[in-house]
Amino acid sequence: MQILSNLTSKFPTFLLAGIPGLESAHVWISIPFCCLYTTALSGNSMILFVIITQKSLHEPMYYFLSMLSAADLGLTVSTMSTTLSILWFDAIEINLDTCIIQMFFLHGFTFIESGVLVAMAFDRYVAICDPLRYTTLLTNSRIIQMGLLMTIRTLVLVVPPLLLLKPLYFCRTNVLSHSYCYHPDVIKLACSDTWANSICGLIDLILTTGIDTPCIILSYILIIHSVLSIASPEERHKVFNTCISHIGAVAVFYIPMMSLSLVHRYGPSAPKIVHSMMANIYLLLPPVLNPIIYSVKTKQIRKAIYSVFSLQNKQMIA
Repeated sequence: MQILSNLTSKFPTFLLAGIPGLESAHVWISIPFCCLYTTALSGNSMILFVIITQKSLHEPMYYFLSMLSAADLGLTVSTMSTTLSILWFDAIEINLDTCIIQMFFLHGFTFIESGVLVAMAFDRYVAICDPLRYTTLLTNSRIIQMGLLMTIRTLVLVVPPLLLLKPLYFCRTNVLSHSYCYHPDVIKLACSDTWANSICGLIDLILTTGIDTPCIILSYILIIHSVLSIASPEERHKVFNTCISHIGAVAVFYIPMMSLSLVHRYGPSAPKIVHSMMANIYLLLPPVLNPIIYSVKTKQIRKAIYSVFSLQNKQMIA
């Protein structure tokens, strides 16, 4: 019946995937997923809270960190509902309109996070290579402009490919590879011509990863060149230490994303569980690890979190 209902349909029902081969253990698998989602939500919310409430953190570096945490929260919330619904209630059906809405937030927050990582690389470049102009280059108004530019770029890149999904026809059992809607995964199920969709997806990839990654690499080449000119090994270590958190955030974002893209492009014959695990790692790793990385490696964030908890304990005692 599902196949017949989807025959040459413009209003199909897609079937989301849980953990292939482990459907009977979904309830137990939901426990670590809940722990990861709780860690991501609480960690990023804490980062946002301390940056907003602690005046000592009202600096460009921490403004960008708050944007990163907001993007991570968006990524977490955009997929949490469908993933947990599958694991708890075996609710695997999703219609095209709901799928498009989920893709809008999923891909939108992904593009925003990529842009924020570029902005953070620029922040580290200015702070290390041109510190005397740091306060004049990264003013509050300029940071707001950069945030607006990221948002506009996201809307321009995300909306057209999603609008192009509406005219497509679907004429087979529309079983997706993940527990959420992912644009490359959806268009490969269409029976009509997806040439325009593929071109839009390629343009999006070029204008995000294709630009952002070289910009981050270039900024670190310039940073390394500047740091190597410092005579004191202690000073070199101190300067490099300010970049470790950002390098970690870049690694946990781009490595899973590129791995998932490669699996979709070159691994169609790979086991379904590989697609499922890569998809979950891609979306859960950055939101879970970024707050931990910045809390561990950034002294100011640790002090701010400690002061917040200390104040709360004092208020409870009083």
